[in-house]
Amino acid sequence: MRLNKTEMVTAFAPGRINLIGEHTDYNNGFVLPAAIKQKITFSVTPNSLESSGTITALDLGETISFDLNHLAPIPHSWSNYVLGLCHEIIKSGSKLTGFDGSFGGDIPIGAGLSSSAALLCSAATALDKCFNLNKSKEEWMYLTQKAEHHFVGTNCGLMDMFASLHGKENHLMLFDCQHINFQYVPFDLKNFHLILLNTLVSHQLASSEYNTRRKECEEVVTVIRKNGTDVYSLRDVSMDLLNENRKSLSDTIFKRAKYVIEENTRVLKAVHYLENGDIKSLGELLYETHFGLKNDYEVSCQALDFLVSFTEYMPEVAGARMMGGGFGGCTLNLVEKDASTAFLSKMKEAYFNAFGIDLPHYFVEPSVGATLLS
Repeated sequence: MRLNKTEMVTAFAPGRINLIGEHTDYNNGFVLPAAIKQKITFSVTPNSLESSGTITALDLGETISFDLNHLAPIPHSWSNYVLGLCHEIIKSGSKLTGFDGSFGGDIPIGAGLSSSAALLCSAATALDKCFNLNKSKEEWMYLTQKAEHHFVGTNCGLMDMFASLHGKENHLMLFDCQHINFQYVPFDLKNFHLILLNTLVSHQLASSEYNTRRKECEEVVTVIRKNGTDVYSLRDVSMDLLNENRKSLSDTIFKRAKYVIEENTRVLKAVHYLENGDIKSLGELLYETHFGLKNDYEVSCQALDFLVSFTEYMPEVAGARMMGGGFGGCTLNLVEKDASTAFLSKMKEAYFNAFGIDLPHYFVEPSVGATLLS
């Protein structure tokens, strides 16, 4: 059953930040994300056609046509997110008919704020209402992930979709990616702002290297299992167990696993520090994460390292790190509110002098998840 042709359905879904817990989700670990105010809004109008329709990217001024009976990825196209979602909906046994969709938003592309998950989750929320699919948030979390796996080619974890669907104002979410449960964590930074600095470095390597890192982590698990210990992911591996298997692991994959194990511990420490209002210790964890991503996981880049290193001796900064898949995007910075203007001035000047690039910034705070507007 669907709505009448004239009835448009509109929904939005937010981007996300991840305070800490990078590259842990696909290793069944812990993450600590939040939805943010920046979002994508998706509108769907049923048409009179059985299986044909259009999707328009308003900000790009581009429209593609599709046939639900003949869905296939289009090389290097934004449309693969929506086409992939339709493909997964149909595979799940639900019925879609022709529709015309359009979307736009204010999430900067390539900044590591998961505009892709926001697009998927906004489309899912609108299509759910438009075609009376009645799927739960958990079902949508898996369907949107499969769309990215099968049509986009990124073997992502669940964090981005989860955060976009479940966001809550003024709260982070401690998400256990092994047991698929979570708890809201109140987010009070006292007299600090959370500021993102966008390198404007396009993370073109992120997708291919992301898949490589995932394979490397899976290789560690395979080796440990062959050596006689029954583990299923790096979530099951302690540092003691990793060290016991050191001789069977290359230096590279040992470092990858070491980072993931240590990062899971940092996520749980971060929750403790937030609950106790210890922003200084929280900030120190952010630096530890950054240098783990740089040295052990090897997904940073010159611009990200420059921005983080520049903050290390700034007393107004409690902590900073790269955020997202890597090789570009944003750094996340915990900055004293009273010093924010001066901080931004210094960072922008330094970055321009080093790279000749104006440095965009965004103030971010936890906000609501995917929402039906009409």
